[in-house]
Formats: sequence, C-alpha cells, structure tokens
Amino acid sequence: MTSLTNQNLPEIGQRIAVPGYDRAKLSPGIAHFGVGNFHRAHQCVYLDDLFATGRDQDFAVVGLSVRTEDKPAFADMRAQDGLFTVTEVDDGLFRPRAVGSIVQLVEPGDREAILATLTAPEIRIVTLTVTEGGYFIAGDKPDLQHPDLVADTGDLSAARTVFGLILSAIRIRREAGAPPFTVLSCDNLPHNGDLTRGIVTGLAERVDADLADFVRREIAFPNSMVDRITPATNQTQIDTLAREKGVEDKRPVFCEPFIQWVIEDRFSAGRPALEHVGVTFVEDVTPYELMKLRILNAGHATIAYPSALLGLTYAHEAMRDDLVLRFFDDVERNYLLPASPEIEGVSRESYLAKVTERFANPAIADTIRRLCLDGSNRQPKFVIPALREFLAEGRDVSGLAMLQALWCRYCYGEMEDGTQIEPNDPNWDALREAARAAKDEPRRFLQQRGIFGDVADSEAYAEIFSRHLRAIWEKGTRQAMEDYLSGARR
Repeated sequence: MTSLTNQNLPEIGQRIAVPGYDRAKLSPGIAHFGVGNFHRAHQCVYLDDLFATGRDQDFAVVGLSVRTEDKPAFADMRAQDGLFTVTEVDDGLFRPRAVGSIVQLVEPGDREAILATLTAPEIRIVTLTVTEGGYFIAGDKPDLQHPDLVADTGDLSAARTVFGLILSAIRIRREAGAPPFTVLSCDNLPHNGDLTRGIVTGLAERVDADLADFVRREIAFPNSMVDRITPATNQTQIDTLAREKGVEDKRPVFCEPFIQWVIEDRFSAGRPALEHVGVTFVEDVTPYELMKLRILNAGHATIAYPSALLGLTYAHEAMRDDLVLRFFDDVERNYLLPASPEIEGVSRESYLAKVTERFANPAIADTIRRLCLDGSNRQPKFVIPALREFLAEGRDVSGLAMLQALWCRYCYGEMEDGTQIEPNDPNWDALREAARAAKDEPRRFLQQRGIFGDVADSEAYAEIFSRHLRAIWEKGTRQAMEDYLSGARR
C-alpha cells in the first residue's frame, strides 16, 4: 500500500494517472471556500487538466473553510501534500486519478490566516462551494437579518462568515491599493453570482456606502452552472481503491464520468483559460442554468420522495422501478422539460436522455436519502419557479402537485410501515409539524410562506395538491401514483 504524497507520485503513477505537470511550479491564484467532494471532483479536475497543458499554473487553489469541523479533512489532505484521488465510476468503469491542483490548505476557522490568503495580491479569484444552505436564504432571497451576518456587519474586522470575510478582504485590499478579485460561486443555485453579489453588497451597505459602491463597481460576480453527480464517499469505495490500485488515500472522491461547467465571462483580474479543457464561457448562463435546475435537479426530487416512501435506497434502484420511472418520465416530459428554455445547438430531449442515463448509473451509489436532503432549500430553487410559471399561464400543474404531495408525505417523518424517517432537512421540525397538520388539512403544508411564497395563494393549486395528498394517505403511495399515471390527475 502506497500513501498518496508528492514523494510517492512516481510509484503511484505506475498504477493510476497522476498530475501531468511539476507541482513545484504551481503557485496560488484561487482561494476556495468549501473543499468538499464536489469541489475536488469538479473545479479541481478542470484546473488539473489545464495545468497539464502548461497553461496558467499560477491559478492553483488555496483551500479555505470557516467550519472548524473540517479540521480533520484538511489535516488528512495536508498529510497528502494536498493530493487526492478522483475516481470516475460507471457500470464496468473504475478510473482513478490523482489530482494536484490544491497547493495549500489553511486551518479551518482561522480568521487571520483566511484573511491573509484573501488579501494576498496573487489571489485573483475567490470561489465558493458552501452548499445551498450556506447562503442564509429565506424563501427566494438571502436573509440579511440573520444573526451571523448582522454580527459581521457590527464588527467587520472580526467577520466570521464566508461573506463577511470576503467583504473584509475587499476592504483591506482596497485600502492597500491591491487589485480587486472576482467572486465566483460554484454552488447549485439559480443566478448564484447575483445571489452572492446581493449578500456581499447588502453587508457593505451596512458598513460603508463608499465600500458598497466599490463592490458594485469593481468586484465581478459571474453566474455559473456546475454539474457532476458526486455523492459522499463510502467505505466500500475506499477499500476498493486500496485493493485494486494499492493507493492509500484518506480523502478520496468518487463521481460519475459526466462533468460540465458554464461560466459568464466577467472577471475583475483575469482568469485561467479553462475553455481549453471543456469549460463553456458565455455572456448569460441563465438558459443553461434553468435547463439543468429543472431537468436534472427537479428530476432528482421527482424520483427522491416516492422512492423513499417505497423503501428504495439508491437512485439507480429508482430508475429500475417501473412505477418510479414512469412517474419520472411523466413529470419530466409534461412539466420540467417544457419549463426549460431552448438553447441554440442544445437539444433538451438529448439532455433529458443523458440525465436519465446518469441517474441509472449503478456504480455511483447515489442514495435516495441524499436526494431527499434539504427540500426546504431545494424545492424553492428547483420546482416552485416552474410551478409558478405554469400557474401564471393557466397550465396543468397536477404532476408538480403530486411531486410536492409526496414530499409532504415524506416530511411526515414516518414510512407506511411505521418506520421513522430520520431528520433530513435543516428545517425538519417545522416541516414535520406542517406535514402532520396537513394529514387532515392539506393546505397547512402550503402555508409555509418561506418555501411556497405566493404559490400558497393559488386556490387552484391548493385544491390539486390537497387531492393528491389525501389520495396518498387514503390509498398509499404506490396506488396513488398508479391512479395519477392512469389519468386521474385532476
């Protein structure tokens, strides 16, 4: 067994692919918050590929985190000189590689060290993967009254949130005459750059009007669309890597072969030439973003909740279940695909076919529980916007109502056989309380304004949702879905 370190790369290179460049020649240019599996399987892989072409080796990554619970992971990666493996898996495919694009890992939660990184002149881009829940969102907007953000603006010099630290660094760099950096969100959120700009600018307005004007004028916040299914790593995968390749990696990543990144080409101080390794730079990312959020992300929700209630464990099992697959196909073709924009040169039908293939990948072992996670944040991003559009146009919304009725039944917290569903949302207690009230009064679930917004005011939607939820409780999940698919939609 060989440990994954710089010293051992020549030996490891006889077993798996290793960085095709001299890591000693890399220098930092990107500071990244949130060095989790997705970042390492996505952004780091693109950069690793770019560095292998000999280009832009001054855009290597410095890893940051405000979460002290990330200390063990950072320590493990430091012991490996920032190296880690990314293994692409599919039916019959097991393709690991060592990735070397992270050159430094700052102690998580060390505010002074984080600020020192952010204010270093060589850092030209700050990127984020802090998950949907890391943006302090209430409904469809950031909650600038959140106590953590309020505390940061009360004393920006002691800021602790990602956004407070970014603003603090912007102020320090401005005062020192250092060039402004770009802030690039890589999280799976609609208009993630606009959202990030809104938070940082909103904080700046509370601190200093001139600073807020500077942020608006000088700091770029390009929107981006990211895609690669990257579940949590499990022990079986770790053991397989060690057994098959003889490589000891304390923090390996496993993911699907598919990868995509679309970015608006607006940067404050230059960028790496990632178009040479497959990244798409565009003027407006919105249509790509909407297609992915609706066909893929809302598609995940479409299989997640019925699968959980039917006792399925993995996404690929869901795609093999005739009932779930028929429901997925119905919702995609009648609601999600029509709600997705047309993009010149891109076929929505081909994209859906690829998504269907990806969901069915048995090697990725993507769990239904992961897909059910954080519905209170994900539903308002992935499903409700399409629902709102359909309601405004007077179109049928029955399939989307069934999807949300299934989510409500899941939030009840108990399977049909009485098995308890463990909490699976930051707002689980509130969701469960609303779902339990909805068993007798279905509209109670829709009264969660922070999730449903003005959709709750639609009498037509409330009636359809109520009918579906009552059917689920009276007939059970499987029969209610069968009835829906047989045409009993309205």
